[in-house]
Amino acid sequence: MEDAALKIGEHLREIRKARQLTLEDVAECTGVSKPMLGQIERGQSSPTINTLWKISTGLKMPLSFFCRQQEAEYAVSEPEEKAVITEEDGRMRAYPLFPFDPARNVEVFYIEFDAGVRHDSAPHVKGVEEYVFLVQGTLSLRIGDEEVLLQDRQSIRFQADVPHAYHNASKRGCVVYNMIFYPSN
Repeated sequence: MEDAALKIGEHLREIRKARQLTLEDVAECTGVSKPMLGQIERGQSSPTINTLWKISTGLKMPLSFFCRQQEAEYAVSEPEEKAVITEEDGRMRAYPLFPFDPARNVEVFYIEFDAGVRHDSAPHVKGVEEYVFLVQGTLSLRIGDEEVLLQDRQSIRFQADVPHAYHNASKRGCVVYNMIFYPSN
C-alpha cells in the first residue's frame, strides 16, 4: 500500500509541476485541502478513492493517470495492423505509435496515403500544433488558406486549430510521421 501511495504522490507532483501549479492552486480546483495534498505528494497519506476522484476531476485527468506504473526509460513502437485507423475508404491508414499521453500532451502516428488520396481535417482545439515528417513521396497540405507542398524527407510544423487537408496528388503512395501536440489545461 505504501508503494502505491508513493506512486500516486509522485504522479500528482508530476502533473502539478508540469502545469506550474502550487498546492494551493490544486486545492482550489479539486476541493481537497492543501495539507492533505501535501501528505499525498510526500507519500505520507494514501488517498481514498473519493479523494482521488476529486483530484482527477479537478485536474481534468483520468483517474488511471495516478495509478499507472513506472514507465521504462525508453519505448519502441511500430505500426500494428490491429490498431490501424482507416479513412477515405481504407486508402489512408493511420497507425498510432504512441497514443495520447496526458503527461506529455502528445500523440504520434505513422500514416500511409495511397495515390490520389485527399483527407480533410476539421480544426483541432485552440493551441494544437502538428508536426508532419514526410518519409517518402509528395504531399500537399492546405492549412487554412495556404497551400504547402512537401517532398521526400521534408517536414512542416503548423497550428492545427484551422481547417487543414492532406492531399497525395502523385501516382504513388506517401508515408508520413505525424506528431500532434495539445495545449496544457
